[in-house]
Amino acid sequence: MNYRFCITLIIGLLMSCASLFAQSDRQKELEAQRQQKLREIKQINALLFTKKKEEKSAITLIEDINYKVNVRKNLIRITNEQANLLTREINTNQQEITSLRTQLQELKDDYSAMVVKSYKSKSEQSKVMFLLSSSNFQQAYKRLQYIRQYRDYQKEQGEAIKIKTKELQELNIQLSKQKENKNKLIEENRIAKRELEDELKQREVLMASIKSDMGKFASQIKKKKQEADQLDKEINRIIKETIAAANKKSGTTSSKGKFVLTPEAKLLSSNFESNRGKLGWPVSRGVVKVKYGKQRSLIDNTVTQNYKSIYIATEDQSDVKSVFSGEVSRILVIKNGNPAVFIRHGIYFSVYMNLSQVNVKAGDKVVAGQVIGKVFTNKLKGESLLGFRIYKNDQVMNPEPWLAKF
Repeated sequence: MNYRFCITLIIGLLMSCASLFAQSDRQKELEAQRQQKLREIKQINALLFTKKKEEKSAITLIEDINYKVNVRKNLIRITNEQANLLTREINTNQQEITSLRTQLQELKDDYSAMVVKSYKSKSEQSKVMFLLSSSNFQQAYKRLQYIRQYRDYQKEQGEAIKIKTKELQELNIQLSKQKENKNKLIEENRIAKRELEDELKQREVLMASIKSDMGKFASQIKKKKQEADQLDKEINRIIKETIAAANKKSGTTSSKGKFVLTPEAKLLSSNFESNRGKLGWPVSRGVVKVKYGKQRSLIDNTVTQNYKSIYIATEDQSDVKSVFSGEVSRILVIKNGNPAVFIRHGIYFSVYMNLSQVNVKAGDKVVAGQVIGKVFTNKLKGESLLGFRIYKNDQVMNPEPWLAKF
C-alpha cells in the first residue's frame, strides 16, 4: 500500500469514527427520552385510568385521553427517529465492513507475495551470500538493515491482518445487534401506533357524545377560564403586596416589583437558582397533565387559556410537599375554591394550589420535602390536580424546567 493510500485511509477512518461517536451519543439521548415517555405513559395509566370511566366527567376523560395521545405521539416520533438513526448506523457499518474486507484482502495479498519471495530466498546461506557479495562495508551494512526491516515488515503485516480480522468480526457482531435493536423498535412502534389508534377512536366517541350538550360544556369551559383568570389576578396581587411589604419593612420602597435582599435572602436565592432542574416534586407521584403557557380548549376552540401554572395529576389526597427550603409567606383562602400556599425562597416564590388541607401557617419556616398539606380530590370530575407555579420577584415562570426528572 502506498503512502497516499495510507493517509487517505486514516483520514477516512477518523471521519467514520467521529460520525459513529456522534450517532452513538444521539442514540443514547433518544433512548433516554424514549424511556422517559414510557415511564410517563405508565404513570398516566396508573394515575388517570385506574378508575371506572363512569366516575369521571366526559370533559375530564377527554382531557386525560388527549394528554395520553400527545405523549404517545411523542413516543412514536422518538422511536421513529431512533429506528432511522439505526438505519444510518447500519449503512455506515456495512460500508465499513466492505472497506475492511478490501483492506484485509490487500494485506493478505501483500503478505502472500512476501511469503513467496521469502520462500524463494529462504536459506540462511542465500542471506549470507547476499551480505558477502557486497562491494564494501557500507553496502553490507545497508543490506543487513534491509533484511531486518523486511523481516519486521513481515511481522507488522501479520499483526495488521490479525487486527483487521478482529475489527471485522466486532463490526459484524455490532451490525447484527443493531439490526436486532431496529427490528425491536419497529415492533414496539407498531404496537404504539395501534394503541394510539384506539385512543383516538375513544376520543372521537366521547367528543360525539357531548355534541348534543355542546352549549352547556362550552359554558362550563368559559366559566372555568374566568375563574382561572380571576385566580391569576389574585395571586399576582398577593405576590406584589408581599414584595412591597417586605421592602417597606427593610426601609426601602423604591424597588418596585423586586425584593431588596438581606445577605441571608441572597444566599437562599442563589441556592434556589443553583437547583434549577433538580427541585423535588411537590407530590410523590404525578404527571404534568396541564402544561404552562397558551393552550386551546379541546371542547370549544374559541377559548384559549394562558396557564401560569402547571397542573400535576396525582393520587387521591396526596401529600403536598415544599420543593425547597423557605418561609410560608401567605395562605390564600379562595372564595368558592380551595386554599393555596405561598412559600418564599429569597427572591423566588413557589405556589401550591387546590389543596384540601393545609398543615402550615404564615411565618413558618419549612425545609425541602416537608409536607405542607394535601391535594384536593374532585369527586365530581374524578381527578386530583395540584396547581404549581414559580415566581422570580413578581414575574411568573414556567415551573416544569425547575423540577427534577421523574
